[in-house]
Amino acid sequence: MIEINNLTTNAIDKELLKMVCEKVLQGEKTKEKNLSIALVGQGRMREINKKYRKKNRATDVLSFPDNGLGEIIICLREIKKNAKKDGFSFEKELTQVLIHGILHLLGYDHEKSEKQAKKMEEKQNYYLKLCQESIQ
Repeated sequence: MIEINNLTTNAIDKELLKMVCEKVLQGEKTKEKNLSIALVGQGRMREINKKYRKKNRATDVLSFPDNGLGEIIICLREIKKNAKKDGFSFEKELTQVLIHGILHLLGYDHEKSEKQAKKMEEKQNYYLKLCQESIQ
């Protein structure tokens, strides 16, 4: 079950998020389908990042393995900033960070080695392209 909790006042296409999750989980042949996604503001994201990563700033996405696959926390304000900076649509940036978070929960880690970073980036680009037609 994919649970989405929007803790912001921003309207979000939950069906898009579910579709992205399903494509990645199916593509990775994951049997576990329990995933929680929380959409938060900058203040809450800063608190979580400080508590768990000792970084006193907001970030776009954090992943926490747990029962089932785990939880992904996404800061919508950071997504908007990054999308504008990179010249992407909000939906494309949101899709990209969601894919990134799911891959972390599945064991991919770009911070361990250059080889793993490359593999994770390839997977992320593959799934982004796969989902592209739904986010245009």
